[in-house]
Amino acid sequence: MTVPLTTAGPLPSREDGDDTYDVTVIGAGVVGAAIARELARHPLRTALIDAADDIGNGTSKANTAILHTGFDAVPGSLEARLVREGRDLLAAYATDTGIPVERVGALLVAWDEDQLAALPRLRDKAERNGYDASRVIGADELRAREPHLGPGALGALDVPDESIICPWTTPLAFATQAVRAGVHLHLSCRVVDVGSDAEGHTLTTSRGPLRTRYLVNAAGLHADEIDRLLGHEVFTVTPRRGQLIVYDKLARDLVGHILLPVPGPAGKGVLIAPTVFGNVLLGPTAEELDDKTDTGSTADGLHLLREKGRRILPGLVDEEVTAVYAGLRAATGQEDYRIQEYPALRYVAVGGIRSTGLTASMAIGRHVMELLAATGLDHGEPHALPPLTMPGLGEAFPRPYRNARMIAEDPAYGTLVCHCEQVTLGEIRDALASTIPPHSLDGLRRRTRARGGRCQGFHCGAAVRALFEEARP
Repeated sequence: MTVPLTTAGPLPSREDGDDTYDVTVIGAGVVGAAIARELARHPLRTALIDAADDIGNGTSKANTAILHTGFDAVPGSLEARLVREGRDLLAAYATDTGIPVERVGALLVAWDEDQLAALPRLRDKAERNGYDASRVIGADELRAREPHLGPGALGALDVPDESIICPWTTPLAFATQAVRAGVHLHLSCRVVDVGSDAEGHTLTTSRGPLRTRYLVNAAGLHADEIDRLLGHEVFTVTPRRGQLIVYDKLARDLVGHILLPVPGPAGKGVLIAPTVFGNVLLGPTAEELDDKTDTGSTADGLHLLREKGRRILPGLVDEEVTAVYAGLRAATGQEDYRIQEYPALRYVAVGGIRSTGLTASMAIGRHVMELLAATGLDHGEPHALPPLTMPGLGEAFPRPYRNARMIAEDPAYGTLVCHCEQVTLGEIRDALASTIPPHSLDGLRRRTRARGGRCQGFHCGAAVRALFEEARP
C-alpha cells in the first residue's frame, strides 16, 4: 500500500502492481504545488516530486512576497493574463485558508524629472493590463503618506491594491491540500534522466524509477535541464540572484506602503516593503550568475542595498538588521513565461516563471490543466477539495499566544518557546505533526517563525532543536 508522503528509500509500489501515475509534476515550489493542487481536483493518480526535502525550498522561499496586481506586466503577454487572474484567485484562497495577506498598496516613487515624466505612461500601461485604480500623485501627497522618505521625491504612481503575502504558507497550503486529496508527494527525489515512449515517461530518479503517462516540468531553476532531457533546446535558465536585508520590527513604522522604483533600462531596481511578519525588506539586487546554487550574500551586494536604501528611506539603514538572505530567480532572457505543451510527448513545460510566479500560481495551475487536456489527458469531472485552515503567521492577524480561548483549551498555546517571534509550544508541536512536517530546522521556521527573529535562534535554538529531534521518527 502506498503512502501519500515519502522522503527516503525506494519509491513505494502499489499492491495491485500498477505503479504508473496519470500525471507527475516535477518541482514542488509554489507553481508546482499549485499545479498539483489543481490536479487533485480531478480523479487522477498524481505525483508531485522534488529534489529538496521540503515544499517551496528553492526560489519560492526567498522572494519579496508581494501579491501583485499585474499593473506593470507586458500588456498582452501570458504573464500579464495569468498574474491578473491569479491575483484574484490567490486573494480569495488566502481568505478561505488563513494565509496572511495585507493590502498595503504600492507607490512607485519618482526621484528625477525623467522618472516623473514616466509615471503617466506607467498608469496607461496599468490600464492596458486591466488595472484602472492607479493614479499619479504629487510630492505633497506623497510626503504626507510617507513622511520618512528621503529628500527629493517628486511624486509617485499610487497602486492601491498591491499587497504583501506569506511566501511560506502559500506553497505549503497548496501541497497540503493536494496530499490530503490523494496526491503522492515524494521529496528528496531528484530526476536524473527521462525516457519517453508512446505510453508516457519513465523518470530515473535518485530514489528509483517512476512511471507516468503525462509529465509537467515545473522545476524552476532547473526547468531547462529537465526540458533538455525531453529533447528540447527552447530556453536556458540563467539564475538571477537577489540579495535582501530584513530589518527589525521596530522599523515597521517607518514605511506604510511597498515603495517601488520607477523601472529603467536596468530593470525594476531596489524596493522597500513591509512583510506580513512585521519586518521591513530592502532589496533585491539583480546579479546574473552561472551557479544555480549560489544563494550567498556578498559585502558588495549588501553595501549597494544600504546605499539605495539610504536614498529612499534614510532612517531604515540605521535600524537593526534581523537577517540577510538571497534568492535566485529563473531568468530566461524573455519577458514572459515559457509555458508550452507538447501533445506528441504528453508533456507540458512550465519555465521562466519569474518573481510574479507566486501571484500567478493558481492561474498557472488552471492553465496547465487546459494544456494537459489539449495533449490528450482525460481528467474527468472536478470535485471539491477538503477544506483547509493554515496556521496564522501574520503579525497583523490573531496569534495563538494572544488567544485566550486556545490557551484555555490547550496551555501549550500559551507557552512561548521563541520569544522574538512569539511562537508557542503548541504551534511547534502542530507543525511537527502536520500533513507535511518539516525535515529541517529551517523548514520548521518557515512553518512557525521559530528562530526567525531578532536573535536568530540564540535564545530558543536549543529548545527548538530538542522539540524537532524528539519528533523525528
